[in-house]
Amino acid sequence: MPVFGDNWIIVALMTIAAFAMGMALLSLNLLVGPSKPNTVKSQPYESGVPGVAPPRSRFTPRFYVVAMLFVVFDIEAIFIYPWAVLFDRLGLFGFIDMLIFIALLVVGYIYAWKKGALEWV
Repeated sequence: MPVFGDNWIIVALMTIAAFAMGMALLSLNLLVGPSKPNTVKSQPYESGVPGVAPPRSRFTPRFYVVAMLFVVFDIEAIFIYPWAVLFDRLGLFGFIDMLIFIALLVVGYIYAWKKGALEWV
């Protein structure tokens, strides 16, 4: 039967081995890899095309509103999973609680829809 401390020794050895491998590969790259820097290679580019727009463009507030709504409805899904797993044990009380939770989220969704938060134009 393994002792509890043996598992941590294995984890420590694997961590040390991963760190040593990473350092060895980085060092090998510095020693063997060619290094011919010039100004053309140092310029930023995206997908092989030189940048034509400023790197920090502004986002409209509508983008942030949609992002927040996405997070809210994503959190809704996170709360529904444990409820679905414990559905039989929670009984009618859990079912009514989840109906209230979903109803509140639907009201919030309809409010955001009516305010135009979901439209990009």
